[in-house]
Amino acid sequence: MTLKNLLTDVAAIKTNVDMEQNISGVCYDSRRVQAGDVFVAISGFATDGNRFIPMALQNGAAVVVTAKEPEGSVPYVLVEDDRKALAQISCNYFGHPAKSMTMIGVTGTNGKTSVTLLLKQVLEKTLGAKVGLIGTMENQIGDVVIPTQRTTPESYELQALFAKMRDAGCTHVVMEVSSHAIALHRVGGVHFHVAAFTNLSEDHLDFHKTMEAYCDTKAILFSRCDKAVFNRDNEWFERISAGVSVPMLTSSCKGNGELQAKNLQMNADGVRFTASCSGEEAEVCVGIPGGFTVYNTLSVLGIALQLGISLNAAAEALAECKGVTGRVEVVPTPGKDFTVLIDYAHTPDGLENVLQSVRGYCKGKLICVFGCGGDRDPIKRPIMGKIGVSMSDFAVITSDNPRTEDPMAIIEDILKGVDDSMGSYIVMENRIKAIGYAMDIAGKDDIIVLAGKGHETYQEICGVKHHLDEREVVAAHLAEMR
Repeated sequence: MTLKNLLTDVAAIKTNVDMEQNISGVCYDSRRVQAGDVFVAISGFATDGNRFIPMALQNGAAVVVTAKEPEGSVPYVLVEDDRKALAQISCNYFGHPAKSMTMIGVTGTNGKTSVTLLLKQVLEKTLGAKVGLIGTMENQIGDVVIPTQRTTPESYELQALFAKMRDAGCTHVVMEVSSHAIALHRVGGVHFHVAAFTNLSEDHLDFHKTMEAYCDTKAILFSRCDKAVFNRDNEWFERISAGVSVPMLTSSCKGNGELQAKNLQMNADGVRFTASCSGEEAEVCVGIPGGFTVYNTLSVLGIALQLGISLNAAAEALAECKGVTGRVEVVPTPGKDFTVLIDYAHTPDGLENVLQSVRGYCKGKLICVFGCGGDRDPIKRPIMGKIGVSMSDFAVITSDNPRTEDPMAIIEDILKGVDDSMGSYIVMENRIKAIGYAMDIAGKDDIIVLAGKGHETYQEICGVKHHLDEREVVAAHLAEMR
């Protein structure tokens, strides 16, 4: 591919290179550059890719794309925005694979993973489609699972993944779209057939600074789609939907939306309700307990309707769907009369939702084991402390992923939101011991909620990932208890 073709639709300011030269590849990591590649120097948060231009040239880079004009005899193309440039270059390099598939994007603070995984199954059952999935837990091409490191990959890896999906015969792609992915142009150059909003609550304020900025970033997604689906019951609905010009479908459990959930039944094994839209009704049954499951299911139904799938067909498919790993997941506890649930709740809203839902069917004590992640928004820590202690009968405050922070410093932040009047709790830094303690004190009909880790099978301490699968921890402690 010529450099000129590679730079199609890239906002270039200045260049000193031959635009007709052939380019062999694209790279933004100087260590992986090969002869004839374009090296895109990204001005990152931890480090500046422009520092590594000499290394990239030494490794054979033919051209450097940068937003900072380099000094010396460097073959370069100066662009307005390096991340935007990388996204567009990646689209061009892989031949715009997203254009050959039906693209569905789901954004929101909570619920993205559940919505995308359920929707994938609905599309497979109703359309016989081969579906690609991109999300927090994993990426999938049909039935093939590909591990993932972040909710939305960097733009180059994302386009490479789209190309694999296209080449494998995928007709649809369902993906979680994080606010970081939008702000950092990871989804640059991608247009969605349908985009959906689940909810918005406090998270990522270390990055966005204000809730308004967080909301407005997510709202950008709805300027890049043909149709939209919104949860009308969320307090941020008016702001995030303002100015949306594409056909919009709203959902509600409170009678406010075009797609409504009526006659709600919450059970320990799932939810049931009547879905109603434009005179059509369908009975819906999903084997995932919790009030938030109703909202997630409405998002799935709304997207299906926007894709032309009937309400009844989508409802029938949902009845056959499997639950989502790490989302109100029941862990086997043979021989014991208490229940252990694993949930990914790692935000104030997520923790409140899962505890409120479990409270609705818990016959004994509700025991919550939770912590907060390191190197992430510290503002939410005392809020989660208050929620975790006040909404459970007993709380075990422990570590989540402390990452590079001191685990006890994080716990101290959590405790700033807690006082003895809220309820009973204990601090136990070691998460494995905390889980064991919760199981030791659990009695008949009690429910233990292990919040924060969900599908993750590791714990990151001092920057090092250690294997920690809470299902294995529970099984091992059960063996000790016997």
